[in-house]
Amino acid sequence: MTFHIGAKPGEIAETVLLPGDPYRARWAAQTFLKDAVCVNEVRGMLAYTGTWNGHRVTIHGTGMGMPSLSIYVNELIRDYGAQTLIRIGSAGALQPHVKVRDVVLAQACCTAGSPSRTIFRELNFAPTADFGLLKAAWEAGQGRSIGIHAGAIYSSDTFYDERQDLSDQMQRHGVLAVEMEAAELYTLARRYGRRALAVLTISDHILTHEALPAEDRERSFGDMVDIALTAAFA
Repeated sequence: MTFHIGAKPGEIAETVLLPGDPYRARWAAQTFLKDAVCVNEVRGMLAYTGTWNGHRVTIHGTGMGMPSLSIYVNELIRDYGAQTLIRIGSAGALQPHVKVRDVVLAQACCTAGSPSRTIFRELNFAPTADFGLLKAAWEAGQGRSIGIHAGAIYSSDTFYDERQDLSDQMQRHGVLAVEMEAAELYTLARRYGRRALAVLTISDHILTHEALPAEDRERSFGDMVDIALTAAFA
């Protein structure tokens, strides 16, 4: 057990999927895992361990934002031996060709601030995905009814962002989407020598203001989870 994870030794798999929403963790476990068992409920942050195609998998919520994710990923790696960590979450599209329901694979992340920023001081560290996971996810995404994109994303440390000038520069420089966690995940994975990837479903569009209806979210998020699991064990 740790301060924030109540799982016993051996109850967390080496492969961990990381949705922000703990209820999404429950939905994904019930939908995709066999014999899923709840292994954490501390502070309401649900985690489940089961099997997918014979492979052990844990699906663990992280909460919203990089500070919250940083807590769980540090403990999952240092105390439970997690080796492969894949964020499964939602994102807002920043480019016209990226559509609602599409899946974005975060090849690299840019950010204005993260919990790790104090470590690097003047260095602008560029957190990137594990290439093997990225390649496998790209291949797993082909032939589906959704669009799939790979490129840079923006991990924001604020949800209600009033910096339109910053959004304009992101769009100008080809950043595909915005979310709130992946940059810190990638940084921690590099620090500890682990594999990491963010597989993101576009739930809304910053330019058009289109949003995915609530009743369509589970069906649309299913492709994201399936791509993540396929990539993890490719």
